Amino acid sequence: MRLVFAGTPEFSVPCLEACRDSGAEVVAVYTQPDRPAGRGRKLAPSPVKQAALGAGLAVEQPESLKPAEVQQRLADYRPDLVVVVAYGLILPRKVLAIPRLGCWNVHASVLPRWRGAAPIQRAILAGDAGSGVDLMRMEAGLDTGPVLLERRTPISRDDTGGSLHDRLAALGAEVLAEGLRRTLAGEVLVAAPQPDHGVTYAHKLDKAEAKLDFRRPAIELERQVRAFDPWPVAEGEIAGEPLRIWAARAIELDHHAAPGSVLAAGRDGIDLACGHGALRVTAVQRAGGKRIGAADYLNARPELRQLR
Repeated sequence: MRLVFAGTPEFSVPCLEACRDSGAEVVAVYTQPDRPAGRGRKLAPSPVKQAALGAGLAVEQPESLKPAEVQQRLADYRPDLVVVVAYGLILPRKVLAIPRLGCWNVHASVLPRWRGAAPIQRAILAGDAGSGVDLMRMEAGLDTGPVLLERRTPISRDDTGGSLHDRLAALGAEVLAEGLRRTLAGEVLVAAPQPDHGVTYAHKLDKAEAKLDFRRPAIELERQVRAFDPWPVAEGEIAGEPLRIWAARAIELDHHAAPGSVLAAGRDGIDLACGHGALRVTAVQRAGGKRIGAADYLNARPELRQLR
């Protein structure tokens, strides 16, 4: 089997390795063009490009798959299958029609819930009890194709965007490896159409969403803190100082304080009044500083310990 892989971020790398280990021939890897990164804003290769070059694979980085010459370049690789994992470019119908076995996509949700760009964070924000990965046969719609295989995982109250990302990346590689193994063995996988009900869209994350609004219930703010770790990281004020909020837990607490007020501060954390309950902040980051625990922060602001 001749296989073309298309992916860009760290999430995609385990799936690329699964393709390489499957026995299929990875004839090319498509990934986003190098983008500015870091403080110096120098052009940096994607994690997939780095992995592909390290493995000696051919790399293609078109800005778009719409031009006829780009589509012909892909066709020249004569792929039997194209595997897409968080690539970041839309595949036109003509591209979907190129490979003999079609195009597969590994998507980080249990479809049709959370179609779109940010399914991992949206699942945590919504308080979903679980998530998973679907191996889907691609069609022209956004994540609308029939599902070939699926893996599920619960979402715990300790999960962050980062921890769920890593677990789903590993599950994605597992489900893709199974699909490739069974296909290479001659099996034709049965694709199950997605249900018509339960469709939700995981819109791309906006940095403005990171701002905590303490008028909301504490449990919603806890989910926000967890979902936005490691990016874009929740932001809020503690006694007038803007901070990045890295870790927090909602607690049931009756109070009549103004939203955002410090209710208590001590070894266990800093309790902030919310529209319902309180948010106990346990890790923060000051401007220009690094992530620190609440106890270390209180050492720098001892006056907060007096607030009750």
